[in-house]
This record gives sequence, structure tokens and C-alpha cells, in this order.
Amino acid sequence: MPERLNTRARAAKKKSSGKSAALAEKLKRLGIARREDLCLHLPLRYEDETRVTPVETALKSTLDADEDGGVQLQGAIIGSQIQFRPRRQLIVRLADASGAITLRFLNFYPNQMAALAVGNQVRCVGEIRQGYFGAEMVHPRFRVVLPDTPLPESLTPIYPTTAGLAQAALTKLIDKALSETPMDETLEAGFLASARLPTLWDALLFLHRPPADANARALAARQHPAWRRVKLDELLAQQISLRRAYRARREIGAPRLVAKGELAAALVRQLPFELTRAQRRVCAEISADLHAPYPMQRLLQGDVGAGKTLVAALAICQAVESGWQAAFMAPTEILAEQHYLKLSGWFKPLGVEVIWLTGSQKGRARAAQLAAARTAGLIVGTHALIQEGVDYERLALAVIDEQHRFGVQQRLALRQKGEAPHQLMMSATPIPRTLAMSYCADLDVSVLDELPPGRKPIRTRLAREERREEVMAYVRKKVTAGEQVYWVCPLIEESDSLQLKTALETHAWLTEALPELCIGLVHGRLKSAEKQMVMAEFAAGKIDLLVATTVIEVGVDVPNASLMVIEHAERFGLAQLHQLRGRVGRGAQASSCVLLYAEPLSPTARARLKIIFENNDGFEIARLDLQLRGPGEFIGSRQSGLPLLRYADLETDADLVETARALAETLLARFPEKADQIRERWLGEKESLLKA
Repeated sequence: MPERLNTRARAAKKKSSGKSAALAEKLKRLGIARREDLCLHLPLRYEDETRVTPVETALKSTLDADEDGGVQLQGAIIGSQIQFRPRRQLIVRLADASGAITLRFLNFYPNQMAALAVGNQVRCVGEIRQGYFGAEMVHPRFRVVLPDTPLPESLTPIYPTTAGLAQAALTKLIDKALSETPMDETLEAGFLASARLPTLWDALLFLHRPPADANARALAARQHPAWRRVKLDELLAQQISLRRAYRARREIGAPRLVAKGELAAALVRQLPFELTRAQRRVCAEISADLHAPYPMQRLLQGDVGAGKTLVAALAICQAVESGWQAAFMAPTEILAEQHYLKLSGWFKPLGVEVIWLTGSQKGRARAAQLAAARTAGLIVGTHALIQEGVDYERLALAVIDEQHRFGVQQRLALRQKGEAPHQLMMSATPIPRTLAMSYCADLDVSVLDELPPGRKPIRTRLAREERREEVMAYVRKKVTAGEQVYWVCPLIEESDSLQLKTALETHAWLTEALPELCIGLVHGRLKSAEKQMVMAEFAAGKIDLLVATTVIEVGVDVPNASLMVIEHAERFGLAQLHQLRGRVGRGAQASSCVLLYAEPLSPTARARLKIIFENNDGFEIARLDLQLRGPGEFIGSRQSGLPLLRYADLETDADLVETARALAETLLARFPEKADQIRERWLGEKESLLKA
């Protein structure tokens, strides 16, 4: 008998363990692993179950959707039956002293049918809609009650959940966590009083259990003081984590690049133009970083055509003149090649060896380049620069172009190729100020906020697909005037899912329609030598019209190109559209960009086209793009190396970002244990210092 009891006990224990593991897996999908995570798992919205509305009143006032999720009714079940037309469904009639209403359930179980039996007193919450047979609630939440069952004293939270985890079960877990030891307050009482913010624990209790008279509008907008306290804490954790990473890098030794500046001066002398004030200012910031004994980690932002490559070249001069090497990494082969050609033109006359390294190089050519990479002054290439077998003897500076296209691990791999080399990351997709403060707090940021003199604004035009012939006539007019044209398509070959004009099809159509023009074609699947030949011919003016995919999005600089036509512009993101448009307008002539689009347009596509049509400023476009897409899509945790914010909104909570930035510095300097406490409760194991 004891043995049998032990067996049953073990079976029960095993079953319980299995349930616990399944629950833990569901909670993990919600990012919940600890008690603190449950307390910080806040409601999406609230339902008001603190009052019951008479059926007659509800029918008169709430036939339209209610933003708060519906209305609560209580009454007796006076009818309950299964109907089979038009489909199997449970139809229930609920009545109180004022009237009756239909409850409709399309999916139901025997226990629900029993609960909704005639005579039972039921309290239900849902939205009232006009159905085929009159007003009804479809799948309301309900429970059986006694006539005198008390009403809740607080609003009912509705939490984000996952498949297999019911609201009731999740709410029970959260209530249990809240009943345990409260979280310690980490901010001073004086600061909270002056900012009119509650303690974090009071804020959490309020948000999980708001009283019936709580300001529903402020709660929904997440601007209630309780919400602002939580968002400030979340932003603080992010700022603390990034500033710790910033400080940790300053403990690492790096080569001090001390040069007289003779190589940079020689480079500037051969330029046919003068540096802008913004370029001179940013060059001074970078030079000071390179002099320091710890690795530079600087983000260089600038609009299309602001002269970022030249700034990077002057930083490279400082590294090379100091007796060290520099690497320049670009995301695509065609862009790497463009940079190689430009940088070679600047550096080779100065006696600096520049080599090009890409993944497509094979055999003896690759072996020769790998050997040269060990000692060359400047190595330009794609992600091939970080592959195994690529070694540098004295790498001290890594320049990363279009840094948002590289993941954290790729940037880290480049850093590990040398002795903690300095890193200069460049982006022509400007990051809005609040986003930069939030996700780039471990970086120093330089901004080229001035375009070279003489750059004319590019005129943007919108054209429906039906006006293709007019656009083609405009192309002919431009070429006849001695100018060149880009025609960009989103796909290379036909797609079954997206019936878009392809580069191959467009090239064939334009060649037939404009036989008098020399029309070239370039796309990502061409061999490197073929792409190089086509681009060289276009740059030399031998090709009038270049049909291309987005391989020409960045880096291509042909001053005589004055017209950009973009097929199916509605399919492109704002950053891509702005980058592509920036390929023209680099010469003396007025330039245009024609955005061909197909209808019908989605609301998002219409908004994007409106923004690009009305704005030429890349920073303003980026700000509006952030509003459209949100930070998750705009920056991505893969690129930032840090979990995205859950509650704070960088647009509406910009003041909190500023406050968190200043507070983080104070806490790290004066109260490091409190800073760790904040960081740990929000990030825990999710924190990453891989920001590279």
C-alpha cells in the first residue's frame, strides 16, 4: 500500500511539474520570468465592471461601439437554445426589469451551456451591436452571480496574453505577485514631489487596480501620472544600461592616433571645393576622439549628400599618418565598390595603399587581397572584412557605412579584428533626436546639419501608373538636353505575389520605346565585373538611362544625372525613397524625382507618398517616419542590441527621455546600487552590452 501511494504521489508531482513547465513557457512568450516581470506586465485597457447598466438604457446609448470595451448588464436567463442556421450557435436571452437582449455564442462548450441555463442570474460584459434580429452581444464575457453579489471596486484590467493563458489565470498570477513584497523606491522623494509623480509601487498598484472614478481618458492615453512614473522608470533602465556600456568601453585601451595632420591637409588641397562648417566641426570632434586612449564609438549622421564620406576619409588620414590601418565596411558590393573608387581617387595620389575586399573574390585574386589586407593603409569592402581568415596587423579605425544595415554581431566582429579599434558609424538615414537619445545613449553622436553650397532642392512629382507615357516623354526630353536618368524598379524578376514592373521587363520596354537612347541595366544579381562596367559607363556619360534596382540606393554619385523615376513608389519605405531621390541633384542643373504609383493605395502608402512629396529634409522625414512605423520597425532590436521600449513613446514622452538621460548620469555617479536596481528590474537577462 505505501508503495502504491508513493507511485501516485510521484505521478501527481510529475503532472504538476509538467503543468508548471507549460505555464512557464507561456509566460516566457510574454517576457515574464520573475515576480517583477508580472508586476511590470501592465494592462492594455480596462473594462468598467463597477456598475451595472439597465438593458433599456444600454440599448439606447451604446448601440455604437464603446471605446472602453462595452457595457455591463445583469439579469436572468429567460431563454437558451442551440440554433443550426446559418451555423451552429448558442442563442441566449437575458432580461432585467427594464428589458431583454440577445447573447450570441458561436463557439461554446457544455459547461458554458450549463452556466447559461434558464433561471440563472448572469453578469456579462461586451459591446452591443445591431444584428440581423436586433440588438445583441456576441461572445460577451460572463459569470453566474447571485442577485446580491457585490460589484468590484476598481476597473477590470485587460492584459496582453498568449494562446493557452486565459485572462483570469494571468490576472490571478499578477494579483499574487502584487500581494508580495513591494518594489523599493529608487528615486528621491523630493524629485518625485517636484515632478508630481507617485512612487513606482503606488503607480503599479494604481495601474493594475484603478479605482472606479479614475480618469479613463488619461489612462487610455497613457498620460496619467502613474503611467508617466512607470515610463520614466523604463527609460531610466535603458539609459543606465547604455551609459554603463559607454563607461565600460572607456576602461578598454585603444591606440592613440596622434598625427600632425599633414596627410589630411594634402587630401583637402586636392579637393575642388571647401569643407562646410559642419564638416570642419565634426572632423574636430572625431579627431579628439582618435587622440583618446580608449576606443571611439561615434555615430555620424547626415542627410543625403552632406559629405559623410569625406569626413570619414579625413579620420582615415589620421589613422594612416599615425602608422595604423583603417577599414571601411559597406553593406553591399556595389556600394563598397563605389567607396573604393572614390577613396582610391583621394588616397592613391597621396601614396596610401587602398585595397578592395569582397566575398565574390575567389582563388588567387582573393589570396592576393588577403595578403595585402594585412598591411595596406586602407581596406574597403563588404562584410567580407570580418570573415574568418581576414587578418590585419595594425587595425586602429573601422568605418561602417549605413550602419543600420549591419547587426550587432557584425559590428562586434569588426571590432574584434584589431586591438579595440576606434569605430565611426555613418548613417544617411537620420535618427530622430528622441530616438537617438534613447537607443544611442552609449554612443557619441555627430550631425552634419549643412549641405554643401550650391545644392539645389530636388523637385518631387507624383504620377499615377496611367501617366507612364508622359513620364517616358519627360525622360526623352531630359536626355535630349544632355542629362542622364535613373529608372528604379523594386524587383528583378516577376513575382506571383506582387505584380510589379520588374527591372528586366522595364529595361526591355524602355529599350523598345526609346530606341534612340543608350539604356543600361544594373541589379544585385549581376557579377561584380558587370556591375562595375555598367556603372563606369553611366558615370562616363556613355549610358543615357540606367534601369536599376535599389542597388543604387546609396553611394552612387553621377553629377550629370538629373532625373530619378521610381516604379511602384508605394512599395518603398520613406528612407529608401529619400535615399534614391538623393542620387540626383548633385550637379549644377535642376533635378527632379518622379514617383510612379499604382492605385488603390493603402492608408500607410498614401501617408508615405505625402511625406516624401512635401519634405526634402531627411531629419524631418525620419521624424515623420518614426511616427508612422514606431521605433520597433524603425530601428529594430537586432541592430540596437537592446530590448525595445514597451510603454514609453518617444514622440509623446520626449520630455521623459530628457529627464531619464540626466537622472541616469546622476544615479550612476552618486547612487550606483540604485542604478543597478532599476536596470535589473526592467532588463534582467534581457540586457545586452553588445552595442557595437
